[in-house]
Amino acid sequence: MAESEFHEGNYDNRGKTVDNSKTDMEEVLEKMEKLTVRAAWIAYECVAIRTNPDLPNAIQHLEDVFLMCKEQMEKQWQEVIMD
Repeated sequence: MAESEFHEGNYDNRGKTVDNSKTDMEEVLEKMEKLTVRAAWIAYECVAIRTNPDLPNAIQHLEDVFLMCKEQMEKQWQEVIMD
């Protein structure tokens, strides 16, 4: 009897291990997909920058304006919280 309980416990552990492995595999695949997309965007940006030398300046300008806008929004948000 104890032996059958031992085997049942092993089966339960194997089932949990399989479920954990599936979850881990899904997470790893999702991370790989994200990295693949990032790598594709980096390659695209490299090609775009090489073919259009004004693009880095335009991107930098957009980033600067975005950061200034973000800073203003945070200041205004703090003022709203204070009131």
